This record gives sequence, C-alpha cells and structure tokens, in this order.
Amino acid sequence: MSCKIRKWSVEDAESLAEILNNKKILDNLRDGIPFPYTVQDALEYINSTLKADGNCVFSFAVSAEDKVVGSIGIFRKDNIHSRTAELGYYIGEQFWNKGYATSAVNAACEYVFNNTDIIRIFAEPFARNNASCRVLEKAGFRFEGTLAANAVKNGIIEDMKLYSKCKR
Repeated sequence: MSCKIRKWSVEDAESLAEILNNKKILDNLRDGIPFPYTVQDALEYINSTLKADGNCVFSFAVSAEDKVVGSIGIFRKDNIHSRTAELGYYIGEQFWNKGYATSAVNAACEYVFNNTDIIRIFAEPFARNNASCRVLEKAGFRFEGTLAANAVKNGIIEDMKLYSKCKR
C-alpha cells in the first residue's frame, strides 16, 4: 500500500506518542527516545523538526488511512560528507506489513534527491532487523556490508548493516 509523507503538525502529537510507546519499535531505534513516550515528548520533537535547518534535516510524518502511521527523516552529514545523508524511519506496529515503510522510504529519497544537492543516502539498521533490511532492499538500496560490533543497544553489542542509494 502507498502512503504519503508530509511535514509534521502539532496536531500529530497524540498519534506520535501512541506509536512510540512501544518497546518493539524503540528496540530498533537509537537511544535517547524516552519511554514511556508522552504527548509532551511528541510536541517537543515535532516543534524541533519544524524549527530545524531545512537544508540539513528532512523530517516527515508518514500518513495513511487518514492518520499518522510513522516517521521518516533524512539527515545531511557535514564536511566532506555534506552531500551524503542518513536515513531513519519507523512505522507503528499496528501498521506493519502493509508496505508503508517502503513507500515512505521511496518518497523521502525522491524528495531529497529532487530538491537538494545530496547524492547519497545511507541507512544502518541493526543486522537482526530483517524487516528493515528488506524495506531498504525493496526501495532500491544496495547492501554494502556488515559493520561488526558497531553499536551497543540495551546492553547488547550489535552488528549493523550498511545500505545506500545514490542519485541517478
């Protein structure tokens, strides 16, 4: 199924809080997201994305079925990597296996490639996160390799996989 990406709105805070109050999702994201995740946390995040540098941070709500179903962001790197950006995303558990993540990844990459000078977008999912790896593969990302012992999540040393998509 397809979905849309759009700018965040403060009206999305309750939906975002509901989605992120799920350890299954948080266990696949970087640290720093509070749990439990409150509406106030969501408002702070949304407001920070709305104030972010629009040439470096591309943060979108993923919407489908007339509601927010997830989040996707592409974040420009700096210095010699200034034309490279990192991708991150999540979809609420109740919306898994509907194709929303792949649709959102395609839409966000298309937006960034068409509206910026970024030439490479990469993602680093945990190696154990087969669903996220499959999303990237379906969205045309190329597997570049496994980053051994690249992170510590919940006290466990984790391998990560590196995927990239280049502007054609």
